[in-house]
Amino acid sequence: LNSDNMQKVSRSTTIPIATGERSYTRWGYRELLEKQSIAVAQPDLCLCGGITEGKKICDYANIYDTTVQVHVCGGPVSTVAALHMETAIPNFIIHEHHTNAMKASIRELCTHDYQPENGYYVAPEQPGLGQELNDEVVKEYLAYVIK
Repeated sequence: LNSDNMQKVSRSTTIPIATGERSYTRWGYRELLEKQSIAVAQPDLCLCGGITEGKKICDYANIYDTTVQVHVCGGPVSTVAALHMETAIPNFIIHEHHTNAMKASIRELCTHDYQPENGYYVAPEQPGLGQELNDEVVKEYLAYVIK
């Protein structure tokens, strides 16, 4: 992302500018944050190096008073990872509810179907991420290596 161009856009509108789902490390956010080119950072935990790198990005954004909306366009595992991240950061603003999360074929991949109720998600309290693959459904997607 070109931080100078983002800065021009950001300064020409009162609409908060959000980006970052394709920035893969905290270094990808450095200029955007230092130049205050964005109002909302959107790290994707499945693309940025996982929960650890995602947390570093969120902390870095917090230094610059930038809010965070974790980008979630994957399935039920990325949804719960994002929910955990959002409960652990002070600059969380909103949780993304992607249309993928509403597809039956995606919802059945795991044993827990986390969906918002009355506009709110409840973060999992089970061990680990609080999500497990549905073995009966996942076995249909197994790949076999032929030597």
